[in-house]
Amino acid sequence: MSERQRISTGTPWESLAGYARAVRAGSQIWVSGTTASDESGRVVAPGDPGAQARYILDKIERALAQAGASLHDVVRTRIYVTDYAHWEAAARAHGERFAAARPANTLIVVKSLVPADALVEIEADALSGER
Repeated sequence: MSERQRISTGTPWESLAGYARAVRAGSQIWVSGTTASDESGRVVAPGDPGAQARYILDKIERALAQAGASLHDVVRTRIYVTDYAHWEAAARAHGERFAAARPANTLIVVKSLVPADALVEIEADALSGER
C-alpha cells in the first residue's frame, strides 16, 4: 500500500479522538464522519438539518480537494440523522451536491451524535487517480 496522506480540518474532535478528517492511500480516500462543527467545536446552524448537511458537504469537499479529489470522485456516502423528520432535508442537500456523481448511499436514523446538538453526520469514500 502506498504512503498515507492525512488531512485535518482542525476541529477539536480530531486531536481528542486521534483521527484525521480524511485519509488518502493510493487512489482511495476515506472521509471520516463529519458534523457541522466549526474549528472551535461549535455546531453551525443549530436546529436546521438541511443547512447542517450543506455545511458538512462543503467541509467534505474541502477535505477531498486537499487529497486531490472532488465530490465527483465520491463513490459511497453514509448519512446519519438524529430524527426521522430530518431525513428529507439532509437527503435533499445530498441530492443537490451529488446529482451528477450519484454515489451509493445509506441514510440511518441514530439516537444521538457528537456534539450533542449535531443533527446530521456524513461520511464519504472516494476513488481518484493513482498518485
